[in-house]
Amino acid sequence: MSTRRRMPFWDNARFACIVLVVLGHAVQRLTYDSDIALGLYLLVYAFHMPAFAIIAGYFSKSAAPTKRQMARVITDILVPYVIFEFLWTVTKWFVEGRADPNITKPSWTLWFLLALGIFRLVLPYLALLRWPLLWTIAISVGAGYLTNLGDTFSLARTLGLLPFFTLGWWLSEHQIVDRLRLLERRPWWTYVTAIGVFAIAGWAAWNFVELWNAVNLRHWLFYDDSYADMGGTQWWAGGVRLALMGIALVLSLAFFVLVPLRSTWWTHFGQYTMYVYLLHSFVLYPLRESGVLRNLEPTWIWLPLVIVASVLTALGLATKPVRRVFRPLVEPRPTWLFSDSSLAAREGRRADPTGSRRPRESPSHREQS
Repeated sequence: MSTRRRMPFWDNARFACIVLVVLGHAVQRLTYDSDIALGLYLLVYAFHMPAFAIIAGYFSKSAAPTKRQMARVITDILVPYVIFEFLWTVTKWFVEGRADPNITKPSWTLWFLLALGIFRLVLPYLALLRWPLLWTIAISVGAGYLTNLGDTFSLARTLGLLPFFTLGWWLSEHQIVDRLRLLERRPWWTYVTAIGVFAIAGWAAWNFVELWNAVNLRHWLFYDDSYADMGGTQWWAGGVRLALMGIALVLSLAFFVLVPLRSTWWTHFGQYTMYVYLLHSFVLYPLRESGVLRNLEPTWIWLPLVIVASVLTALGLATKPVRRVFRPLVEPRPTWLFSDSSLAAREGRRADPTGSRRPRESPSHREQS
């Protein structure tokens, strides 16, 4: 069985991940006033981007790229990055009365686009090494000791999450998922175990919330600051990142266990996660900056409402009308940029940067899930 054959599981996992991304950003303002919201926030951030990186790595190739694959790095990653950086600059200028255009420092969610581009560029070189996973773990842990990486080109965060992307590629390269038949059937005890893992993690995130605030845990989970900047001046600070990576791996595994294997009514939305990723920040921006999400009591009412709103936002931004309007921004095809214009053509099957492939849409095309 080919690892590239379309499986509903991967679209389910993609969409579940993007819902967690929206939820994490939406609930952030509630964390200042609610320990329960902070516990949920820490739980989500402990694994959702590592899980996304694993999925992206699973559908990445380590072979020397073809001309079309190289062109897709430009059309699917670099061009949208420039477009949305420009949009963010304009938005900040209108809303905040200031703008600091700097294409080397990605705005808000755009860091992941740069990370995907860098992941794709370095993967063929990592694949040449004997122990690529061990090397990327060493790189991730070592990067935290460097105080000069910062957020330029999102390099600190990219190196921090590189092991998860490499793990996804390694699982595909060695056909681990197929050989172990992980997407065919699961024993009942795996679901119980996965639920237990999240129950324990959720309890720990909430019960020790004062400790997590004291050690600045939320910033450790971002992978974008040096250990020293987060107060980790001890020589063993890298051990904290290593432990957090282990926790992220366990939670990601539990998350994948709970993702449905078969097609559902929302499966096909997993093909359009990049629309949700790039657009949801513009939906949340006025809510976050206006203070509407502050001092919302009682939590037991507002937190569930924010969760539901996050799911609806993700669903809405993945719908066909939204995609039709924003496709020139999210999936630009600048044929004028290439000496061979066919490299940017829409013909054939398209893929977003997370590896989701789909047939070209047309008015007569019916979406497949």
